[in-house]
Amino acid sequence: MRIFIGAGLVVLLDQVTKLAVRRRLLPGQSIPVWPGVFHLSYVQNPGAAFGILKYQTGLFIAVTAVVATAIIIYARRLGPGAGWLRLALALELGGALGNLIDRLRFGYVVDFLDFRVWPVFNVADMAVVVGVGLLFLHLLRAEGQQA
Repeated sequence: MRIFIGAGLVVLLDQVTKLAVRRRLLPGQSIPVWPGVFHLSYVQNPGAAFGILKYQTGLFIAVTAVVATAIIIYARRLGPGAGWLRLALALELGGALGNLIDRLRFGYVVDFLDFRVWPVFNVADMAVVVGVGLLFLHLLRAEGQQA
């Protein structure tokens, strides 16, 4: 299934970039790429987005398992012509699994993309956000076709 290939590519990119950060930076270290605008900053995030629910690793693992299972079940039931929806689900699944790997290995998620005006995030986070955005657009389009 193409959704697994897409999710696998997201996980691969996410894990390779996090490995590079862990090998080249110390926790808490920040390197300006574009000073004041974009830095590479190694953050060990034990919480969710914006650091909420810190140290609730078990909860995050359980929620991720349920969400990933739901995505897989839903994706298998999709008919032909659901390309954008499949892409959205692949991004969401890949992002969820990328951060799950970190939680299982380290007990925290490695974040490193730092735009200084927003909490530090990673490739998996971007995939989830873009996937949710595509899902939202798909739902709006489907709603418009029903009207």
